[in-house]
Amino acid sequence: MLYLHQFKIERKLMRLNKFISHNSKYSRRDADKLIEAGEVTVNRQKVESFSYDVQEGDHIAVKGMPVKERTELTMIIYNKPKGTLVTKKDDRGRTTIYHKLPGKFRHFIPVGRLDYASEGMLVMTDSPRVADVLMNSGLDRTYNIKIDKPLTPEMEEAMREGLVLDDARAGGHEKSKLYSMEFAPFIHYEIRGATENFTKLRVTIAEGKNRELRRFFGHFEANVLDLKRVGFGGMELNNLPTNKTRYFTRREYDDIHKYLKAMAQQEKQDKKEEQDRINADRLKEKKANQEQDRINRAKNKNSKDKNSKDKKSFKK
Repeated sequence: MLYLHQFKIERKLMRLNKFISHNSKYSRRDADKLIEAGEVTVNRQKVESFSYDVQEGDHIAVKGMPVKERTELTMIIYNKPKGTLVTKKDDRGRTTIYHKLPGKFRHFIPVGRLDYASEGMLVMTDSPRVADVLMNSGLDRTYNIKIDKPLTPEMEEAMREGLVLDDARAGGHEKSKLYSMEFAPFIHYEIRGATENFTKLRVTIAEGKNRELRRFFGHFEANVLDLKRVGFGGMELNNLPTNKTRYFTRREYDDIHKYLKAMAQQEKQDKKEEQDRINADRLKEKKANQEQDRINRAKNKNSKDKNSKDKKSFKK
């Protein structure tokens, strides 16, 4: 078992409903209803503000039962089936991964998302902090995809060079408000099968933006027929059956340990550099102010000396 204090990851402020969701059986919507009903207390005081950020040392309780931040780190890989949403609840009553997952994993947080029609590897953890670090990382994501067109030179050039679209709605969800998108160059791609009507590819990218691959190929009027994530950050789905989970292997835990430790050290270094920059700017400003004060004092002295001379001349 790994513990979060081993990584010294900075604890970021978290909204109360999110804290409850990540550390209990309740969803965020459940948490909102509980807050509204006065069933949630912070440091034994009822909280009615949905915008409250949980502070270090706060004691949170729901219906009198304490909600404690989990300190152990457990990581699993889940092979998400098609036709499931990566969310805790859906207003339209559609199936979510939490309907499929064993009860002991229903408080786990997915690292990133796969859309309703996609399948494959979801890394999940019981630590919101670790999930946040991994979601915002540049770790490789590998996918097997099938598009309904032959691969064109224009597609390959865009995969190699990257692509910036002012209108990236093709391939996106019809209700999405996201219009423009920048696509970084693919880390790797290979053709795994091709006919006149379709192309099978394995692609590796370093981001996981909203329906990124569907939007990328949608720009070239190609529909993604199948999309399956098979790798993340050097970990692989391999032969894990659909809708099954497995724990990380020791090697995978070791790799995550090294990565999180490196990220913590980088964050510490970035903070130090930022503070050094702030201190340098303050010192520069202080010296500039001192120099300006010296100039002003000299001007005032010269002015007084001139006035004194003028008065002496007038007396004569």
